Amino acid sequence: MTDPFLSDSSATAVPDKGTGLRILVADDDRTLREGCASVLQMDGHSVVTTGRGEEALELVRRRKFDLILADLYMAPISGIEVLKAAIETYKDAIVVMMTGNPSVASSIEALRAGAWDYLPKPFSASHLQVLVGRAAHAVHANKDSREQIKPSLVTQNGAGMPMALLGVSPSFTKAVELAQKVAATDASVMISGESGTGKEMIAQFIHQHSRRTARKLVPLNCAALPDNLLESEMFGYRKGAFTGADRDKAGLLEVANGGTLFLDELTEMTMPLQAKLLRVLQDGVVRRLGSETQDAVVDVRFISATNRDPQEAVQQGLLREDLFYRLRVVPIKLPPLRKRLEDIPLLAEFFLKRSWERHRASGAPAPVLTADTIAFLQSRPWRGNVRELQNVIEHLAVIADGSRAIEPNDVPVYDEDAGPTAEAEVGLPLSIMNEAFHPAKDNLIAHFEKEYLTRLTTRAGGNMSKAARLAGIDRTTLYRLMEKHGFRRDGLSGAAE
Repeated sequence: MTDPFLSDSSATAVPDKGTGLRILVADDDRTLREGCASVLQMDGHSVVTTGRGEEALELVRRRKFDLILADLYMAPISGIEVLKAAIETYKDAIVVMMTGNPSVASSIEALRAGAWDYLPKPFSASHLQVLVGRAAHAVHANKDSREQIKPSLVTQNGAGMPMALLGVSPSFTKAVELAQKVAATDASVMISGESGTGKEMIAQFIHQHSRRTARKLVPLNCAALPDNLLESEMFGYRKGAFTGADRDKAGLLEVANGGTLFLDELTEMTMPLQAKLLRVLQDGVVRRLGSETQDAVVDVRFISATNRDPQEAVQQGLLREDLFYRLRVVPIKLPPLRKRLEDIPLLAEFFLKRSWERHRASGAPAPVLTADTIAFLQSRPWRGNVRELQNVIEHLAVIADGSRAIEPNDVPVYDEDAGPTAEAEVGLPLSIMNEAFHPAKDNLIAHFEKEYLTRLTTRAGGNMSKAARLAGIDRTTLYRLMEKHGFRRDGLSGAAE
């Protein structure tokens, strides 16, 4: 029988000494069971082993284990049945599925059934220790969260609340309460919601109220960097890995070790890079670009965010399903501002006070928002959500006269529903009528493409990922069109007029 423990890599596992877990190892491979038990007992854990699925079922129903390592393909009782029994008995059970035939389908099946993680065979002792160390962190974080009963942070007047957490609407308070509950744990969180709803502020709140608050919250916008740069930023690189790599550099995964990595616009990450990230989630091991060894073992909490529907992104092939289930342990959906109208008075008054203090002399009399103005603000669509409201109120604070109240006519209105009639129509070149049909058609298409790209990149503010989304095409197609018409990747035209 093959020894399941390969020779250890250069990475060094750091077991959590003094915090031993009660662990069940269920696998019909005797060598693996004994190897796991030996490693885990040396690290101070209490280990029970069994080679039969029936006995594993009885054990999880009779005893409370902090961690269960179960083989996925035991017969006649499978590891999935052991997993389900453990979760039915203890809703916060941490179960890791082990399998010698790892596949996306099997891993997704395990995660859907409630597995905390899965461990492909063969695995090294260090990989086992890293995984169990993460499990120990989760066990103790869960205990702490049960012991710490915090008062509700959402009050009727929003006093003392961070900006993004001001609100009394049921949909928003539900999201904040969920963030409050998950903050004390180490669970991965996926935040979804339209642009401007406050996803990053919720991520900051979760980190600030976690056990990791003394370490860094490291933000990474997956849409803001080209693919190759995103990879080097996340994983780091070795000297000589590519042109310009004149020194070793740690990636953001290493920078976030012990803290939190916030992956904004997750669905903009390419599939190959998602696969590399999934590997880090599995074993905590980071390999820098250009490295032939494993450079670091990291302990990172992941918070991700997207303005798409995450499940639709999976269906559209933009997000790996197995990565989705790993990062979406706790999903939080933020409602758009148009669905939390009762929060607009709170937010508007808060922004007005803060903006007035920033832009005006200390002690200058501040204006007030009339009831009609509040009603007008509540009637607007706010497609930019809280961020748009904040900008409008700051505009009012800059131009308002403190001696009089702010009326509805003072509020700047941007007619977002005007549609194409608000802009100049795409003109038809007069010379086109002097050409034969096919050349005229080709010239008209080229004229349209260039005009469309000009307006598209302006609307997207030069963000090529956003431009591709607005156009409904992939970035490769967009870049090909831009190159055809002499546009640079910053959205500017370099073609001769």
